[in-house]
Amino acid sequence: MIGKVGGGLAMYQAMTALGHAAESRFMGPPKLGGARAGASVLVLGAGLAGMLAAYELRKAGYKVQVLEFQNRPGGRNYSVRGGDKVVEIGGATQTCGFAPGNYLNPGPWRIPHHHRTLLHYCQELGVELEPFLQLNHNTFVHRKTAFGGKPQRYKELAVDFKGHVSELLSKSLNAGSLDDKVSAEDKARLLEALREWGVLDKNMAYAGSLRVSGQRGFDSPPGGGPNGAPTASTINGLGDVLDSHVWTQMGFFFNYVMQTTMFQPKGGMDMIGKGFAKALGNAIRLNTRVTKIAQDDKGVSVDWEDAVTGQKGNSTADFCVCTIPATILGQIPIQVAEAKVAAIKALPYSNPMKIGIEMKRRFWEEDYSIYGGHSFTDQAIGVLSYPNYDFFTRKPGVLVAFSSGTGGYELVGMTPEQRIEAVLAQGSVFHPAEFRKEFATGTSFAWSRMPWILGSCARWTEETRAQHYQNLVSIDGRIVLAGEHASHLGCWMEGALLSSLDAITRLHQRALAA
Repeated sequence: MIGKVGGGLAMYQAMTALGHAAESRFMGPPKLGGARAGASVLVLGAGLAGMLAAYELRKAGYKVQVLEFQNRPGGRNYSVRGGDKVVEIGGATQTCGFAPGNYLNPGPWRIPHHHRTLLHYCQELGVELEPFLQLNHNTFVHRKTAFGGKPQRYKELAVDFKGHVSELLSKSLNAGSLDDKVSAEDKARLLEALREWGVLDKNMAYAGSLRVSGQRGFDSPPGGGPNGAPTASTINGLGDVLDSHVWTQMGFFFNYVMQTTMFQPKGGMDMIGKGFAKALGNAIRLNTRVTKIAQDDKGVSVDWEDAVTGQKGNSTADFCVCTIPATILGQIPIQVAEAKVAAIKALPYSNPMKIGIEMKRRFWEEDYSIYGGHSFTDQAIGVLSYPNYDFFTRKPGVLVAFSSGTGGYELVGMTPEQRIEAVLAQGSVFHPAEFRKEFATGTSFAWSRMPWILGSCARWTEETRAQHYQNLVSIDGRIVLAGEHASHLGCWMEGALLSSLDAITRLHQRALAA
C-alpha cells in the first residue's frame, strides 16, 4: 500500500522504519562455560546467526557441526565479485564481470554505529571497517511530477523546505495564531530559532541571499582575486519544493537505523562471514541440503543430501540451533509442535533487489562532486547509491540501484538483461550524459528468485508477531530457531546476531538442566 501511494522511495523508507528502530541490547559476549563433557550441537545454516552460535558454543566446550546448503559460508552476508555466478530459479544465470576489487553487496551493505554486537565481533575477528557515507547533501532527488522531471540537489530542496516552513510558522506566531499554545517567552525563543534554522531575513522572510546560499549552494561560489565575490543562488518556490516530496528523504535520514555514523567492511560485506568461517575452520560442511529434522528425548537427527554428489547422510547431536530461513524451513519436515510449524509458515519475506552497474569512469566524483551517499527517485529503481571506497582513483566504480515494493516486483519480473537496460534508462535521469556512455557491465540480484532463501528478510506485522512470534522463538524439546526472523530487529545483521546469542544462552541453560 505504501509503495502504491508513494512509490519505491516511500517503500524503501518504510521497510527500514517499521519495527526496526530499537537500539542493540548487546551487553558483551555470552558467558556460557561449563558444557557437559561430550555435549554436542548441530547448527543448521552458516549465515551470521549460525556461525556465531557455533563460534560461541564451541568456546563453551560443545562439539559443534554446521551444515550449510551453499558452497560458501555467510548466507546473506555476501558480496558478488568478478567471476562469480548468480543463478536464479528458472535457470537465468549471470557471470559477474566486475573489475578486480569491485563488488556488489546484494544483502546488507551498511552497519549503524549502535549495532554493537556486530561491531564487537568485527573487532574480535579482525574485520577492518571503514566509513559508509550515508547522508550526502550533494546527491539528487528526482520525482517525475516535480521540476519538469529534472532532478534537484538534495541540499537545495532541503534548505528551501526548512526555509519556507520556518517563514510560515513565524508568520503564524506573529499573527497570534499560536498564542494559546506557547508562552510569550517560548514564542520569542521560537522566533529566534526559526530565524536561525530557516535562514530568514530581518523581516522573517525566506529569500535568496548569500547567507541562504551558504547552505544551499551558490550560483557562483566564492573565489579569489578581483572577481572572487560569490553570487547567490535562486531559491525554489514553496509549491515546487512540495512537489518534490523532499521531506521523505529528510525523514529517511532521521530514521534511527539510517543515521550517521555508519560503517562497512573494507573489501566487501562478506569479510564478516569470512572472518567467522576462518575461526570455525572445518566445523562447517558446505553443499549440504537438509531434508529432514527429527528429535526425541535423547537428541536430534538431521537427514541431508550433498548438493554436488547427491550423497545422502545423517548427522546427530544432543541439541540443534536451526537458522534456516523460514521460507525454506517451511518446506522441510521438522519434528516440532504444530504451533511452531504454523509460525514458520506464516512468515513472508520481502522482495527487494539490487543491481550493480560498473562504470568505466567515476564521473559522479569527477563531474558532479558526489562521494558516497544516495540519490532518490520515484522510478522503479527507487535509490541510486554511490560507492564508498576507492575515492579519487582512476579505477572503475560500481553504482548500486536498489528497488523494493512495486518497483522490486517490476524489475524481478524482467530478465537480467532487461533489468540492466531499465537501470541504464532510469539512472540516466541523474547523469544523462554519462550513464550509458561510461557503462561497462552489470549484475542484478533478485532475492525472491534465489533458491536458497526465496526472499530477502522476514516481514512481521503487528498481528503476525502477536500470534506467532513467541511460538517461533521458543525452545521446542532440543531445537531452537535463530536468525533475523527470530528477533525484533529484522532485516539487520544485528538482529540475527542478537537472536543467536539469546537462543544459545537459553539452549545452554536447558542443556545444563537436562
